[in-house]
Amino acid sequence: MPTLSRVAMTGTRHRTTRIRSFLSAAVLLLGACAAPHAAVAPATSAVAAQRPQIFVVSANPLATDAGMAVLRRGGSAIDAAVAVQAMLSLVEPQSSGVGGGAFLTYYDAAARQVRVYDGRETAPAGATPDMFLDDGGRPLPFAQAVLSGRATGVPGAVAMLAMVQREHGRLPWRTLFGDAQRTAREGFIVSPRLARFLGGDYAELSAPDVRAYFARPGGGLLQAGDRLRNPAYAAFLSRLANEGADALYIGPTARRIVARTTQGPLAGTMTLADLAGYRPVVREPVCAPYRVLIVCAPPPPASGVGLLELLGLLERTDIATRSADDPQAWFLFAEASRLMYADRDRYVGDPAFVDVPVAGLLDPAYLAQRATAIGTRAGPAPVPGTPPGAPVAGADRTLEPTGTSHFIVGDARGNVVSITTTVESIFGSGRMVDGFFLNNQMTDFAFSPRDAAGRPAANAVAAGKRPRSSMTPLVMLDSGRGFVGALGSAGGNAILAYVGKAMVGAVDWKLPMQQALALPNLIARGDSFQGEASRFPPAVRDGLAARGIVVRAGQGEDSGLHGIILRDGRLDGGYDPRREGKVAIEPAPVER
Repeated sequence: MPTLSRVAMTGTRHRTTRIRSFLSAAVLLLGACAAPHAAVAPATSAVAAQRPQIFVVSANPLATDAGMAVLRRGGSAIDAAVAVQAMLSLVEPQSSGVGGGAFLTYYDAAARQVRVYDGRETAPAGATPDMFLDDGGRPLPFAQAVLSGRATGVPGAVAMLAMVQREHGRLPWRTLFGDAQRTAREGFIVSPRLARFLGGDYAELSAPDVRAYFARPGGGLLQAGDRLRNPAYAAFLSRLANEGADALYIGPTARRIVARTTQGPLAGTMTLADLAGYRPVVREPVCAPYRVLIVCAPPPPASGVGLLELLGLLERTDIATRSADDPQAWFLFAEASRLMYADRDRYVGDPAFVDVPVAGLLDPAYLAQRATAIGTRAGPAPVPGTPPGAPVAGADRTLEPTGTSHFIVGDARGNVVSITTTVESIFGSGRMVDGFFLNNQMTDFAFSPRDAAGRPAANAVAAGKRPRSSMTPLVMLDSGRGFVGALGSAGGNAILAYVGKAMVGAVDWKLPMQQALALPNLIARGDSFQGEASRFPPAVRDGLAARGIVVRAGQGEDSGLHGIILRDGRLDGGYDPRREGKVAIEPAPVER
């Protein structure tokens, strides 16, 4: 690919130094003490692994097929991931795209090493802590903020993917976009899920760009079965293929992004310098043991530490001895989730700007003490704990809608990409440039920079800052640091609950991956118990009610789980039945 002017930062500010030292030591310790992964029965989707396998799991069949086509040509996991993202930006625009950001967890099979690539959006240099407050100092309504020019952060997904592809790619960058380009030119059939969003009640559907792009001849918006073409996106992908990531960050597309985001209402402050100056970050993963596994996920500003805290709390219960039909199992999951969310919401932010007590949140003594708060009946919303090294931080009420997409790719050499990618809300900010939607990631910041007591919010807006994210694309390892599995989800704040549920199902209850992902969703955060109430058996609902938990319909329908796990030498993959995904696993092509 063409030379890229941007280089990765290898670290952030000095606040992260001691966190990284702890994580490095923890990884070494875990690699020495964990036991091999236990064997469980394979699912029907599993494929015998006597020879190397290639695989893609994504939320859309066209995206999975695009990734597999690259792998069959001898491409690496990251080569295929670029092709998958290019296609998802076209066929699943409500969830992710080249105008958004992503976290990528990379497993290097030769080095038996995990690394995290942070492509999270950043706040423009002109961003201020009070930018989402009205003239009276009150937080703006979310529907108003999400459609504003201020909602868009500097996109990071393209720069991050380009960096990883430079490091780990095998095929020329310019050859990775053909399927997405052709599909954009020729059109694709609008799926039932995309049509559902076009027929929903979302603020973004009032945006002029959304209505123009999805306009149906004769009036209204496109419906399932209609064909949608996007020649503007095909043209952009042609330039991206030939120019590299510079096609987005400098030149005509960058100028159009600035022009679109600095228009009213509530014009933003993004500049060409903001775009040209974007840098992905290479981070060490945060890793911790769970049962016989080592689980590695992205550190702050992502929420891997929250997911690992949840698993650590669950490990101090007897949930593994129970089953999906046991109300006590779901009660334990709900109460552990509430404790985790209380801590995550209070402390996690961009480590370049705030101290995040990663080591303290995963300290065994702290987890043991925190787990004692799980009683026999749900009480009021738990307060945040005080882990070792905790700073003074204010209450945080950050909203995080349920957009986003997750996918997994594995190549013939055993390298694996686990990536969660997003434009944040449905169709992002509703503003479009060159055939793709711009993110509304700035609304992932806390609208109020301080709480009622005057304490600063860890996730307050600041120039150049990355907003906190619930994304947690994880990789599972055995004691020898060999690959065991990968998992992640879409779903905004609920991502941690979705991924935690799937881990319990696949690892503790030894369910086939497809069944683990299909388990009912339950999101317990503060005083709220949302989920797929109608999918729980009556006995489970009654048992939860007797323990003080009434599950109400809500966020649970919007998970986007995708996972794969190695069982008895076989790969067992699954996709979230709530979406339109596809699992593809097949023997690797023979190298010539």
